[in-house]
Amino acid sequence: MRSIILTQVLTLALGSSLLHAQTPAPQPFPLDYVDMLASPSPIDLSYLLDAPAGKLGFLRVANGHLATADGKRIRLWGVNITDWSAGSRQIPDKVDAAFWAQVLARFGVNCVRLQFLDLPAPRGLITAHRADTRSLDPDQIDREDFFIAQLEQRGIYIDFNLLVGRPFLAGDGVADADKLREGAKGTSLFDHRLIELQQEYARQLLTHRNPYTGRSYSDDPAIAIVEVNNENAINVGYRAPSRFYAQELETLYNQWLVLHRSPAQITELHALASVPDPATPVPLLSWRGQAATAAPERFHTEAEFFNDLQRNYFDSMRMFLQQSLHDHSLILATADHSHSNSGYPILMATADNDILDGHTYWQHPEMYVHKSPMVDDPSDSTVVELSRSAMAGKPYTVSEVNNPFPNNYDAEGIPVLAAYGALQDWDAILWYTFEPKQSSAASPYVGDPFDISQHPVKMAELAAGALLFLRGDVEPARTTLTRSYTRKQVFDSMLLPTTDRPYFTPGFPLSLPLQHEVRIASLDGPRTQKFPNVSSTSPIRSDTHQLAWFSGAPHTGLVTVDTPRTQSLIGFLNAHPDAADTNIAAVIQNPFAAIQVTALDGVSIAKAHHLLVVAGSTVANSGAEWNSVGTALTDWGKAPVTIEPVRGQLVLRNLDGARAVTVTALNGAAHPLGKPVMATRSSNTWTLPLHHITTWYLVTIQR
Repeated sequence: MRSIILTQVLTLALGSSLLHAQTPAPQPFPLDYVDMLASPSPIDLSYLLDAPAGKLGFLRVANGHLATADGKRIRLWGVNITDWSAGSRQIPDKVDAAFWAQVLARFGVNCVRLQFLDLPAPRGLITAHRADTRSLDPDQIDREDFFIAQLEQRGIYIDFNLLVGRPFLAGDGVADADKLREGAKGTSLFDHRLIELQQEYARQLLTHRNPYTGRSYSDDPAIAIVEVNNENAINVGYRAPSRFYAQELETLYNQWLVLHRSPAQITELHALASVPDPATPVPLLSWRGQAATAAPERFHTEAEFFNDLQRNYFDSMRMFLQQSLHDHSLILATADHSHSNSGYPILMATADNDILDGHTYWQHPEMYVHKSPMVDDPSDSTVVELSRSAMAGKPYTVSEVNNPFPNNYDAEGIPVLAAYGALQDWDAILWYTFEPKQSSAASPYVGDPFDISQHPVKMAELAAGALLFLRGDVEPARTTLTRSYTRKQVFDSMLLPTTDRPYFTPGFPLSLPLQHEVRIASLDGPRTQKFPNVSSTSPIRSDTHQLAWFSGAPHTGLVTVDTPRTQSLIGFLNAHPDAADTNIAAVIQNPFAAIQVTALDGVSIAKAHHLLVVAGSTVANSGAEWNSVGTALTDWGKAPVTIEPVRGQLVLRNLDGARAVTVTALNGAAHPLGKPVMATRSSNTWTLPLHHITTWYLVTIQR
C-alpha cells in the first residue's frame, strides 16, 4: 500500500514524462575556489573542526576507537595530499598554503595524509641532485612546515607517512640500488642498511622543529598518526630484487630456523627442498606459485618465518619511534592493501600497533575492465573489501580509497562508503587524493584518475560526507559479529583461490557487513566454525534500518540512506520508482545519479532551516573519448570539466511546520546561481525543481 500511495504522489507531483526523458547533455561546471574564499558561502563546514588541531593534547585510543586527550570520541574525515597531475604541488608554495588549508576546512576535512614526502625535491623533502637521499631540502621543509601550521591552525590533523616512494641510491650505501623498487618494497622490511636509513629519515623529520608552531613533530599533538610505511608487506614466494637480497633473506631464514626448529625438522626441510647437504642453506620458495604445490611443512615454516620477520620489523620501528624519538603520535604499521589475496598475514604482523588500516579502490585504472557500477555488485564493493580488516578493540582507519575517474558511476563512491563506514563504526576515511594546484597553474579539469580537487561531484559529496561521518548521522550497527582464526588458518588463507576474495574465509556471507558490524576477534585463537545465516535477498538492510542496498539485474542497483539528518538515493533511481526516504523522494531524467539531502543546522531534516542537496551524475573532461570496450580513455580530454546535470524534481515531505520552501542552485564557488525558486506545495509535500547546471543546491525552509 505504501508503494502504491508513494507512486501516485510522485506521478501527480512530478509527471510521468520525466521517466522517459532523454539523458541530459554534459555541460561545463568548473570549481572556483578563489571566488569561494572571496566572500562568505552558505557551504562552509569549517565549524565541524575543533581548531586548532590537537589543542587538548595527542589523540589516543579509548574503548577501541580514536579519542581526544580528554577521552572524547573523534572521527577523522579527509584526504591524501599528492601531486600526480600537472600543476599540482603536494608541498605548496607559501602563497598557496593558507589558501588550500582554508579550502579543505570549508569542505569539512579534519585530517590530511601526507604521503610521498620522501621523494626528491621539488616534489618531496629529499634534497635533489645528490648521490644519496640522506638530507632534507631546507626550502622544501620550510614550505611544508608552513603548510602544516596552516592546516593545524584550522583544526586539520596530520597523518605522516615515513616510507612510501623513496628512491634509494648507491650513495646511500645500499646494495644494488638500481634494482630496488620505489620505497624498496619488501626489501626494506629486512635489509639492515635500508632499516638504518628509514630510522635516520624518521629522526630527521620527526625531531625537526617547525618554526611556525614552535614544536618538533614528535611533540606536536596535531600529528595524529605516524605510518611506518605505505603498502609494504613480504610473504611466502617473495622475489628479491637481486641475488644480494635473495642471499641476505635466505641467511635470515636459516638463522631463524636454528632458533625455531629442531635439527630433525631442519633436516626434513632440506629433504623437502631437495637439498640433502646439511651444510647448504635451506632455500626459500622463490615465487608465489610454488607455495600452492609445496609440502605443507615447508609452506607453514616459511609462512611463520615471514610473519616473524614482518612483526619484528614493525615492532622495532614502533619502539624506535616511541623510545628513541619520544614520538607521542599513534602508530600505524602499514595497510591491508591487496584484496586479490588474503590480508590476514599482514594483519597478524601489525596487530600490536595502535591502529589497523585498509586500502582499496573500485575498479582501479590498472584493472582495465569495463567500468561498471558498484551499486550493482554489493558483495565486491569497497564496503565489503575494507570491512575484512577491522579488529575488535582496535581503531580501524581507511587511509586510501576512491572510485577512480573516469567512470560514469564514480559519484556513488563517497556517499556509499561514508554511510557504511559509519555503520561499521570506523574511525577514519581519507580519500585518495586531493592535489593542491599552484596559483599560477590552476586548471579546471580532472588531471589523473585519483585527484578529486577539480571533480565537481566528488568535492560536493566530500562536504556532504563530512556532515554524515563526523556527526555520526548513520548509527553504528546494533549488532557486532566477530570471527576468529587459527594461526594455521591465517597462513592457509594465502593458498585460497581468488574466487574466495575479498574475505578469504570459506562460508562467510558477504552480505553480513552490509547488515551488521564485523570485526576480527583473534588471529591466533579457535576457528569460527559457523557464520550467521543472514539473508542476501535484495534489498539488504542494515540492522539499524537506516541503510538498504537494492541489487539484481544490471543497472538496477540502488543504495538508500534514511537517517534524521541525512537521506540519500544513490544509483539507478528509475529502476525503483517507489524508492523514497522518510523526508525525500525524486524522479529524474538521468539513468544514474547520487542525490544526498543533509541538514546544515545540526537538527533533523524535518526541523532544519537549511539543507544541502548534492545531486551528481557523470563527470568528464571536455573532449574525452573512451576506447571501444569502455575500459580506458583514448583521449583524456581537457578543460573545462563537464557534468551531466541531474535533471528532474526532488520532493521533500513531512517538514514540521514548514510555511515556505525555496531552493537555490549553487555555482562552482558554492555561491548562489540565480535567484531562489519557490517549491510547489501539495499537502505535506514540497516539490523542488532540479534543472540547473550544478551539483549542489541550498534549500531554505521558513517555519
